[in-house]
Order: sequence, then structure tokens, then C-alpha cells
Amino acid sequence: MPYVNIKITNEDVTPEKKAALIKGATQLLVDVLGKNPATTVVVIDEVDTDNWGIAGETVTKRRKEGK
Repeated sequence: MPYVNIKITNEDVTPEKKAALIKGATQLLVDVLGKNPATTVVVIDEVDTDNWGIAGETVTKRRKEGK
């Protein structure tokens, strides 16, 4: 039973885009590893940009600075 955890920043990702991520990740496991989609679990975690850091800065700060 494959388990996929997708972490994205919480920036108004639509339910349709989340559904596409779930479908795509599931299909990738079917195509590459021959996994059963009925037993493939995909979880999307949305992380606030204040809680996501790159190069020692929060994503919130980086976005404000245009990085």
C-alpha cells in the first residue's frame, strides 16, 4: 500500500488542483511501479508560508522581496 505525502505552501490551491495532484501521483505509481490505485494513499499537507523556510528565510519574506 503506497503512501505519498505532498507538502505545499498554503496559497489558495483550488480543490481541482489538489484532485489533479492526487490523481497524478496515483497514476505515476501505477505507471512506474505497477501499484494498485485502490490501495494507494495520497495526502496533501498545506504549510503556511511563515512555517516554510528556504536559505534561512521564510517563504513569506522571500516572496515579499521578490526572490
